[in-house]
Amino acid sequence: MNTIIAVLLAYLGVLVALAIWSRRETRTLSGFFLAGKKLPFWVIAFSMNATGESGWLLLGLTGMGYAVGAQAYWVVVGEIIGVYLAWTLIARRIKKLSDQTDSITVPDVLAARFDDKLHILRIIAIVIILTMVCAYVSAQLVASGKAFSSFIDIDYHTAVVLGAVIIISYTFVGGFKAVAYTDVVQGVLMLFGLILVPTVAIGSAGGWAAVSANLAAQDPALLDMWQFGDGGIASWVALFSFMAIGLPFLGAPQLMSRFMSASDEGQIPKARTVSIIVILLFDVGAVTAGMAGRALFPGLDDAETIFPVLATELFPALITGLLMVIVLSAIMSTVDSLLLLASSAVVRDGMQKVLGSQRDDRALAGYGKLVTILIGAIALVFALQEVKLIFWFVLFAWSGLGAAFGPVLVCTFYYRKTNLPGVAAGMLGGFLVSVFWVLFVKEYTYDLYEMIPGFIVGMLLTIVVSNVTARRYPPPAALEGAGDA
Repeated sequence: MNTIIAVLLAYLGVLVALAIWSRRETRTLSGFFLAGKKLPFWVIAFSMNATGESGWLLLGLTGMGYAVGAQAYWVVVGEIIGVYLAWTLIARRIKKLSDQTDSITVPDVLAARFDDKLHILRIIAIVIILTMVCAYVSAQLVASGKAFSSFIDIDYHTAVVLGAVIIISYTFVGGFKAVAYTDVVQGVLMLFGLILVPTVAIGSAGGWAAVSANLAAQDPALLDMWQFGDGGIASWVALFSFMAIGLPFLGAPQLMSRFMSASDEGQIPKARTVSIIVILLFDVGAVTAGMAGRALFPGLDDAETIFPVLATELFPALITGLLMVIVLSAIMSTVDSLLLLASSAVVRDGMQKVLGSQRDDRALAGYGKLVTILIGAIALVFALQEVKLIFWFVLFAWSGLGAAFGPVLVCTFYYRKTNLPGVAAGMLGGFLVSVFWVLFVKEYTYDLYEMIPGFIVGMLLTIVVSNVTARRYPPPAALEGAGDA
């Protein structure tokens, strides 16, 4: 136990050092929220992946591999497609437009592109971001509580508070630069853990042949990617839902900020290559660890604890401590970005743009730090209620953000008739449909993933409303370089 705590303290020391090193950059809004747009390709690549994956990867996706076996590899397929499309279709274009318009946030980009003098798009975006970030951060704090209580002997509520204090304090001090560079550290640790754990677990089970035989004895469907129920409608709905998990990569604003923070457009193609390779290793490692874990430890009450169980049962204390740090890294790499996203929406889009605050950048950056604490505290209150299904709760928030911003960003860059009313309708429609679907429809549609109807409705509304209102609200001039690869 002392060894595990020593490893944790050493890791926290690294975070403190990086936060202190980054403090100078937090004195301006661009510095606090985008690291001054100076980041190299390897930083934005790891930061994109670490932020997009979170505690969902090490607890949720490993738990999914434990629960449904090889079918979870369809999530890997969907994520690879989503990440590739995000880097290929969106990254360079949003980077270029954010530089041209001196934008710091995604609402900044949209407001500038569509000359939104009434701040309609900003107000809609603020409401969506704050709602979804609270849900998302709550789920991540639940994950931190599960991780701490699984690794060290403390109760869940104490573990959640401890995780929240660490994450909020670190984000408050370091801003986006510290977040991005610690994402690199965290991403490397996650990669190490997702190679080491499945490898050792498979070896402990007697090799992959032994794992396969064990899983086949439990349920042959665990080894068949195509075995979704009886092969009927529900099976196909499940398959497409798993693959659609990658769609939010096209618009989740906490990921778009990574593209915007690049030092120049030339960093994007190199970052794309690194990002795709790493996401493949992340996801395959997570699902495989879950499957091997089920062969070793069948019958767990909570599938999402399989990674901590493997870490504590198969490794000595030093490695267990390192693996606990890896779980914490996955959680932190997302929570800090979400807190900055919510803070930027309140301060940049709300205070400075909508309310017209005349305070200087340094003062506004200070308000950003206070908002970071407030949002974290609100999420903590919800997390203390303990939501058991991290995977699905994260997907709810993930899809809400993706459905709100993904369709309108795709239309902004690829449909020249897109105008302000179309974007407003698309944002609201995609968001509301995804939430409504979860609350009232999902259980009657074979659990169809809410991102699918949300994305479709958001796209259709953007296109239809843009065409209907084209005479009164003509679309802006075509983007320079809109056809660039």
